[in-house]
Amino acid sequence: MERLLQNQVVEAIAATLEKVKESGQLPMGTIPSPMVEPPKRAEWGDFSCNVAMTLASTVRQPPLKVAGVLATNLREQFPELFKRIDVAPPGFLNLTLHPLRWIEVLRMIQEQGSSYGTSHIGKGKRILLEFVSANPTGPLHVGHGRGAALGQAMASLLTAVGFTVSREFYINDAGRQLQLLGRSVNARYREYWEKDSSFPEDGYHGDYIKTLAESVAHTHGETLLERPLDEAETVCAQVASQILLDRIKEDLATFGVNFETWFSEATLHAKGLVQMTLDELRERGLAKEEEGALWFCSSEFGDEKDRVVKKQDGSYTYLAADMAYHRDKLA
Repeated sequence: MERLLQNQVVEAIAATLEKVKESGQLPMGTIPSPMVEPPKRAEWGDFSCNVAMTLASTVRQPPLKVAGVLATNLREQFPELFKRIDVAPPGFLNLTLHPLRWIEVLRMIQEQGSSYGTSHIGKGKRILLEFVSANPTGPLHVGHGRGAALGQAMASLLTAVGFTVSREFYINDAGRQLQLLGRSVNARYREYWEKDSSFPEDGYHGDYIKTLAESVAHTHGETLLERPLDEAETVCAQVASQILLDRIKEDLATFGVNFETWFSEATLHAKGLVQMTLDELRERGLAKEEEGALWFCSSEFGDEKDRVVKKQDGSYTYLAADMAYHRDKLA
């Protein structure tokens, strides 16, 4: 609202500068672009402009005199826009708008509703916003809520100015964190059936793990007790992460945040895209074998040191999956 009226004031001052130049009241060459801003103190009006001080040396007149000439012409040309125009040392124009101008904008806002302030600046351009992307290893917390609010606000603003926005949630459903979830849930699952279990020290200790273990027990009964440990942990991880992801989706929907795409990190590994990306880096001389691991030569691009993308045990780092993710987006 203020910006709309500010633009009207800028246009009025620009028109006045053109007039005083043509009439010879203020002889000048190039007409400066007036800068209009809200004043520091409310009693100085709605807007303030220092163009008179900018012009003073050009027209070889004191800033206060230049401001006086502009004030007189503004009053004559735009009586319906300004209620009051004051000249203040050392050469400011302090401008108070007619109350009807504010009422007109309020009426416009009421009439246009949610379309008020929209534009077509981003027409024909696409933007992918990836945000929240919480690990499906636990419930959402306040930090995730902050990211959700910020991401949704950005998406709404970009949509309002014409961009085609796609919201994406990157599901971290691969790697060590999911393995820890599986180990944690399986340990509680075995406790549920009163079997010996060893809970991982670095596992997830929240009460929700017990609830997840109970869900696994209800859906799989005692069948996982007879399966190899790694298989049981994998099943527990799959079941638990899906339950948690469903809850995350429900919480975000309640919060008013909906995603067009839910991108699974596991699909990058299943399709071989992570290894394919690393192979391409190696072929281009951007990855090297060292100390039994594969390193991305990031120092060639200004990084302080090279980064491991494949560990000595053959597992991938987060960076490797992130590279494959971006490669997939740019393909």
